[in-house]
Amino acid sequence: MYFRILHDPASGELSYLLADLDAREAVLVDPRGADLPVLLALLAERELRLRWVLRTHHHDHLHPQEPVWLARLGAPLVQGQAGAGARLGVDGEALPFGSELVRVLATPGHTGFCLSYAWRDRLFCGGLLAVEACPHQPRPAAAPALWDSVTARVFTLPDETLLFAGQMDGGRCVSTVLEQRRWHRHFADRSRDEFLARMAGLPLAPRALAELPASGVPESAAVAPTPGRTPAAPFALPS
Repeated sequence: MYFRILHDPASGELSYLLADLDAREAVLVDPRGADLPVLLALLAERELRLRWVLRTHHHDHLHPQEPVWLARLGAPLVQGQAGAGARLGVDGEALPFGSELVRVLATPGHTGFCLSYAWRDRLFCGGLLAVEACPHQPRPAAAPALWDSVTARVFTLPDETLLFAGQMDGGRCVSTVLEQRRWHRHFADRSRDEFLARMAGLPLAPRALAELPASGVPESAAVAPTPGRTPAAPFALPS
């Protein structure tokens, strides 16, 4: 197996490449359009065929060209909301690549349609545990759903499950279920009511997000993508 992490130092955003080297098939989790040349080079380097592009969440109302850029990767785009060339990821669905499987988990909360992806002993959960760290959305879109997703879906996984975030947190991209269950500053030793009260006290989201309808889908996507996004730098962890 082959496992690479791409980190954008400007935004802290993280992407992941998983590959079965024997079958030469790969999956990308949360790739960024700005990283397209790097991603294509990584795939070509190992002669990998990309089977799936998996998104834990997206903010395409802020970057409407993102689906267009990701379509150039030439693989089906899976996310928690169908449209713009993407297909809906179904809870419990198994997505094959080579001899491996990635399992889809519905984990709404950060946005109303977030997904997480389980592979072996790892869960790629995007902004689920970041809570207020996402620069595009510093407040959960659906705090009650976030509580349920974290406490009932993530924290019930085995203690040693590795949790890979969508954003670097204090120089770290990975933690464990045990660590987050015991020490997460928003979830550990809190009741549901305490958590919801704490979320209600967070700063409001940026105006562009605050004006979205309750579904999280904008009436129009007229906001231009941020120019000059820096391509991510890849680095490796042992698989």
